[in-house]
Amino acid sequence: MTRNMRFASLTASALCALAGLSWLGLSWAARAESSQGTPADASPVFGVTLPPGYRDWPFVSIAHEAGDKQDIRVILGNDIAMQAFKDGTRPFPDGAIIARLAYNYEVSAQNNAVFGREQSFVAGEPTNVQIEIKDSKRFASTGGWGYGQFEEGKANPSEKLANSCFACHNKLPPATDLIFTRYSR
Repeated sequence: MTRNMRFASLTASALCALAGLSWLGLSWAARAESSQGTPADASPVFGVTLPPGYRDWPFVSIAHEAGDKQDIRVILGNDIAMQAFKDGTRPFPDGAIIARLAYNYEVSAQNNAVFGREQSFVAGEPTNVQIEIKDSKRFASTGGWGYGQFEEGKANPSEKLANSCFACHNKLPPATDLIFTRYSR
């Protein structure tokens, strides 16, 4: 066998091996998807996943929920959402993503001991993360927004919960583009 033939044979073998690895990768990726073709770690109904790096996104606002929830929430936005919040652009452009991180709302015994009275409240244990993604075509039936709730990094599998997001947001005036949060300057 000549040197060129040996090179061609080795090259063909290497390409076949790479094709096999590529097929295995595709096979693995296919197994990681549910029967509806959405990633296994995605929310039901909308197929929303936790965006990489969302914890490092800029601050939009913070909120306290009283009543049954008793939590404190920080709202973050990706670059597209932040620009829309700052400019007052409504509706939000496609690609805007808003993350809402919720924590138990707790009295700070340590801080209150220093202050001499109960006045300090802090974020306690995390309860969940909610993600809203704007895609006016994909989520046309829900005002252009797709929703997901995650606990301990995993999508909550409840379809009822996922559908309740739009039901609540849809009560807002159209001028808000179905978003509760206002940008805190």
